[in-house]
Amino acid sequence: MAADAIPRTQAYAQGGPPKRLDRLGRWLNLRKMRRVVGAADGKRCADVGCGYDAGFARRLLLDAATIVLVDIGVSPEVKELPNVNVLEGYLPGVLDQVDDASLDVVYSSNVLEHLRDDAGTLGQFFRILAPGGRCVLNVPSWGGKAILEFVTFRLGLGPPPAEIDDHKRYYDPHDLWPMLVEAGFLPSRIKCRRYKLGVNTMAICTKP
Repeated sequence: MAADAIPRTQAYAQGGPPKRLDRLGRWLNLRKMRRVVGAADGKRCADVGCGYDAGFARRLLLDAATIVLVDIGVSPEVKELPNVNVLEGYLPGVLDQVDDASLDVVYSSNVLEHLRDDAGTLGQFFRILAPGGRCVLNVPSWGGKAILEFVTFRLGLGPPPAEIDDHKRYYDPHDLWPMLVEAGFLPSRIKCRRYKLGVNTMAICTKP
């Protein structure tokens, strides 16, 4: 088996706390997503690729009616949180455990670029969303590739090098938008653009 065919065995931050610059990036994402996702009160939510510490869900989704957390590994502390259902496994197959049209919000940040079947995962997101539900995605852009690699490999300030070398692809809006349409989202219900000085691409999709 080729080395690049070996699946990763740890979730983000499972091997230790993120570095300072990486924590800054997470904080910036959190600020943006707080505005985008809005209040979670009473909603059925999922954080797909939540990371070992489920940092986003613990800050923004604890008021949700239910929270589905998905990753390779999730800390025992997170599993004890109220209204939480933890699914540990690989995408997209692990999402087979989620019922059709059962969620109001599906959030996924910095996940698609690590997957061999990103298209299949987007199809699963569409399937598990209820009508009127929103899918919020954050991925690195092609412009962000050089910045991530410089900060990580040259400066040693970014994510662990293995995280960056695990990237299978990058996404500008013209890369991600047609995949969202293929997954089932209507063009008129997709907002897709670069943000954070062009380093990331964000998509907000509403299921008809």
